Amino acid sequence: MSAPNRPGAMHELLTPFAKNGVSMSKIESRPARTGQWEYLFFVDLEGHQSDAAVARALGELKSAAPFVKIFGSYPMAET
Repeated sequence: MSAPNRPGAMHELLTPFAKNGVSMSKIESRPARTGQWEYLFFVDLEGHQSDAAVARALGELKSAAPFVKIFGSYPMAET
């Protein structure tokens, strides 16, 4: 996902996960090639994109973020 370079932008992008009880297991940033001080953020979530809470969070995220791409969504392994 990407965030505009302004105060509070990341907070707005992370809020849907907290609000819907979706846990993030990893977040990292990489410089975007679109301009100075612009970054892409890669996030690993706990849950499948078809899970109700995850689907709601992703829907809200897509409304707030300029760019969102899902690289994969995998069911949890049975133990």
